[in-house]
Amino acid sequence: MKAARLVVLGVALAAGGIAALLAGRSEPPPAPAPQPVAQIDTTEILVAKAEIAMGQAVTGQEMQWQIWPTQAASPAFIRRSDRPNAIEQYTGAIARSPFVAGEPLRDAKLIKADGSGFMAALLPSGKRAISTEISPETGAGGFILPNDHVDVILSRRDRDGDKDGAGGHISETILTNIRVLAIDQTLGEKDGQKVVIGKTATLELSPRQAEALALARQQGTLSLALRSLADANGEKVADVDEHSGRRINMVRFGVSTSVTPK
Repeated sequence: MKAARLVVLGVALAAGGIAALLAGRSEPPPAPAPQPVAQIDTTEILVAKAEIAMGQAVTGQEMQWQIWPTQAASPAFIRRSDRPNAIEQYTGAIARSPFVAGEPLRDAKLIKADGSGFMAALLPSGKRAISTEISPETGAGGFILPNDHVDVILSRRDRDGDKDGAGGHISETILTNIRVLAIDQTLGEKDGQKVVIGKTATLELSPRQAEALALARQQGTLSLALRSLADANGEKVADVDEHSGRRINMVRFGVSTSVTPK
């Protein structure tokens, strides 16, 4: 009887040892040590915060700095390390090409106010910029500023009156509600400047209006009459007759007629 108990006890011990051995083998191996993460060299570049249309003036709210991999950053990109004040410098610049949100800004696609090509970017589609000489007497005493609207008045000798022996001069309003793009090379007020006394005014005209102005400039003296801000947008701009580049819209004594300047 004692021998049987010893056999059972031996079998139990052997089974327990085997079970312990199998349990030790089933434990998962320890996790490997994490590999060191490679550090990527980055830089901050100036990108468009929102979509910017071609010809649009860029504001500070439409630009932001964004982290960019240094190896992927083109030399043409604007980097914060090189130009930390770029947002202030490019505020008011004109987009030569459209930008999508997140696209890096580049000098080649932005035109600063003091750079070449700015006037071409400022002009709306289908419009032309043409300059005419002015003086304090013919330019409202210097109170005409860029973005004001004016009427263009032609003063010339009355040739019909000369035939009758009466002589004299007449004045004709040849263009109305014309936007002033610049006075000399001033495109806007600077340092609180309220008066720009210049020798040349650049006007925004349609192609037909540009032809009429160039023709009228040969007929006599041109004067600019400053329009009120209240009615600057209330009247449609008078254009030239579509069938002839030599016909202009003339207002005399309150009556508008289409005539051919002599």
